[in-house]
Amino acid sequence: MAAWKILRDFSYRRVISSTLGRSRHCFSSSSSSSSSSAAYAAPKIPHFSKRGRLLTGATTLGLVIATGAYVSTVDEATFCGWLFSATKLVNPFFALLDAEVAHTLAVSAAARGWVPREKRPDPAILGLEVWGRKFSNPLGLAAGFDKNAEAVEGLLGLGFGFVEVGSVTPVPQEGNPKPRIFRLRQEGAIINRCGFNSEGIVAVAKRLGAQHGKRKLDETSRTSSSPNDEVKAGGKAGPGILGVNIGKNKTSEDAAADYVQGVINVSSPNTPGLRMLQGRKQLKDLVKKVQAARDEMQWGEEGPPPLLVKIAPDLSKEDLEDIAAVAVALRLDGLGKIPLIGCGGISSGEDAYRKIRAGATLVQLYTAFAYGGPALIPQIKAELAECLERDGFKSIIEAVGADYR
Repeated sequence: MAAWKILRDFSYRRVISSTLGRSRHCFSSSSSSSSSSAAYAAPKIPHFSKRGRLLTGATTLGLVIATGAYVSTVDEATFCGWLFSATKLVNPFFALLDAEVAHTLAVSAAARGWVPREKRPDPAILGLEVWGRKFSNPLGLAAGFDKNAEAVEGLLGLGFGFVEVGSVTPVPQEGNPKPRIFRLRQEGAIINRCGFNSEGIVAVAKRLGAQHGKRKLDETSRTSSSPNDEVKAGGKAGPGILGVNIGKNKTSEDAAADYVQGVINVSSPNTPGLRMLQGRKQLKDLVKKVQAARDEMQWGEEGPPPLLVKIAPDLSKEDLEDIAAVAVALRLDGLGKIPLIGCGGISSGEDAYRKIRAGATLVQLYTAFAYGGPALIPQIKAELAECLERDGFKSIIEAVGADYR
């Protein structure tokens, strides 16, 4: 797929019950004589004296206090690891559900904070700076998971270095008829035929604006209460990078007008005629209009957000040359002689490492996350750090493109 993205910084922080059941069991006894009889008896419920009840209550209270004391002595990193590992227990439940229902529930859980939050700082070897923005790690979540920016805080809290929401269309649209998401379990793959189902730019912009305002308020409160606290890159106090992917509406006749409103996705196979925009002339005209619209807007100290092109894996050599020529001629922020994002085909640290050695500065996953859940994120980061150290790299930037130098 080809896509244009705007990236901006996003910093985010954020009973035991027991059930006693009683049951009555019927027992029957029969004799071998000519006369038979059946007797039914209910087991006696044990009676506890007042002293016994006090002892039982004290024992239970003691167990609760002991458990709490033990947990309090466990370091934060270990406890965080337990939480992420525990998410593997719910994966079989999601696997039983319809693919789109499972996807909707997963987004809802992340939006409500019902997912673990990474409290451990990322390995220093994974940190890097791209387009003047600091990434605590190069692992990102691709567009298509959180289409309407409902769960940005929860997803970044899982430990992703960046999260891309969308695709978002200028006006709301339903997308393709259901069913439109299919699992290929044996291959560990997913077929996605959603067709840009989206709540539209206005709804997503309002949601992101509210989240941004809340984050700024939280930062102000933390600064005033703890002015000397250092905000570390990654981990429990670290920032994350947000990308927004915007596609054209299915029935739109003016693609440029749609894309000028934000970010571009020009290669989805689920929107008729979209790939025709990848021709050199069409793409060049489109990029110029989007760049002009971006440059007319007012931005903060960091300047305008970077504009990236994400290309499909099945393009011909001629198509690749045309897109690369446009990207370099118009000084795009990502492609060719500029930073690359390797998207898809990543389910382990070794997979991510191979893409980085092949030239990717950042990587994105989606399908593996759908199958593996939150526990996969710290696993990939740890494996990637091991790969870098194993081959003698002191930073991830040193490994970018190592196989082609």
